[in-house]
Amino acid sequence: MHGTYDLVAIGSGPAGQRAAVQAAKLGRRAAIVEREDVLGGVSTNTGTLPSKTLRATVLELSGQGQRVYRTRQEVTIDDLLWRTQPVIEHEREVIRDQLRRNGVDVVLGTASFLDPHTLKIHASGTSRRLLADRYVIAVGTTPARPAGVDFDDRTVLDSDGMLRLSKIPRTITIVGGGVIGLEYASMAAALGVQVTLVEKRSRILDFVDDEIAEALQYHLRGLGVTFRLGEAVEAVERFDGAVVTRLRSGKLIPSEIVFYAAGRQGATGSLNLAAARLEADERGRIPVGPDFRTTQPHIFAAGDVIGFPSLAATSMEQGRLATLAAFGEPLRALSNLLPYGIYTIPEISFLGPSERELTEAAVPYVVGLARYRELARGEIAGDRSGLLKLLVDAETRDVLGIHILGTSATELVHIGQTVIASDLNVDYLVDAVFNVPTFSDAYKIAALDASNRLNELARSRGVRAA
Repeated sequence: MHGTYDLVAIGSGPAGQRAAVQAAKLGRRAAIVEREDVLGGVSTNTGTLPSKTLRATVLELSGQGQRVYRTRQEVTIDDLLWRTQPVIEHEREVIRDQLRRNGVDVVLGTASFLDPHTLKIHASGTSRRLLADRYVIAVGTTPARPAGVDFDDRTVLDSDGMLRLSKIPRTITIVGGGVIGLEYASMAAALGVQVTLVEKRSRILDFVDDEIAEALQYHLRGLGVTFRLGEAVEAVERFDGAVVTRLRSGKLIPSEIVFYAAGRQGATGSLNLAAARLEADERGRIPVGPDFRTTQPHIFAAGDVIGFPSLAATSMEQGRLATLAAFGEPLRALSNLLPYGIYTIPEISFLGPSERELTEAAVPYVVGLARYRELARGEIAGDRSGLLKLLVDAETRDVLGIHILGTSATELVHIGQTVIASDLNVDYLVDAVFNVPTFSDAYKIAALDASNRLNELARSRGVRAA
């Protein structure tokens, strides 16, 4: 059975966009189905772009970007959000233009499967059928709302609600020490909000290098964040003028608002996956193979809906690769050299294994460290807490991992990414000339530190051999 379209992407976020555009570039007829009235998905409208624009504004208005001074004494919610909507509108227009130039049809409405090849599109009280030979499910995620929590989107809210606050609270309790919780915790603390962060695990960001995570935690404590680690929430109770978070340990935490950063749930509830003979897991995520194919050979899934790493950058590439696989085009597997960016204040970025992972794998390595306080650029920017760490193989001198905390971390990581991908070892960074004053010069300092350790190791081995 041949459908109206060669490929339909369900969802217009980064994965759906790239999937549909790639199909069009292959000369195939493609469409995107989007249930909202605007394009771009969570990434453009409620997630990545709005929160990162908010962060940039916080840095500017709070003086945290230039820590030697504070630019304003009092910041209002209007001050914070004035730049957000123009950024969103610009990105929506970029997406619309890209889809139009590539001849991708946009179908507005909520999609649900009638059978493995047919969608029902419901919009404005009417419905229609849409047929396609291939599908890419790229519906993204929604904030997870734990059962038993009474969300009122005013005093108890999720990440979507954080962007709709009417005023900046004086106190906030954040439940969840993952990426989203820490990003908002650092923004709030930079504005002088009293923040208490509750996390049931014993450490924050357990997938981040221990030293980097600990350095972030130390910095946030300096901004006044109180950490309640290894603690679980028993209940959230409302009283006049405050919300009290009750922990299982018996602690009571009063605050103006409670923000649940409890992860995200695949937005698959309305898709009627059973009709397509597909199943999602308990968090709404769709299992896929290495080529992003589901258990139905003509249906693929990409982006946050398939789970970790749930990054806009990886979602784009997943959508593109899913389409190439769908049409039997040659493709390379998604690179293992995936940079991770966490937009806390200060920001974190890393690539490759952490010290803990190398230790568990019994890989011999040395550490090369550069601290921003050693850099003229760090002093100019007022960032003395940042650091860049290289993990280098003690036998081959290959760079294994890059871990960065501080200003421009998410930009700097790509230098290390190129070094690793090009099979250059630490000696390349030792010999390279970097502009001064720049943060990039941290690579040379860290490389020299690692090289000195490697040379000491070689000398000590020579002594033993003699």
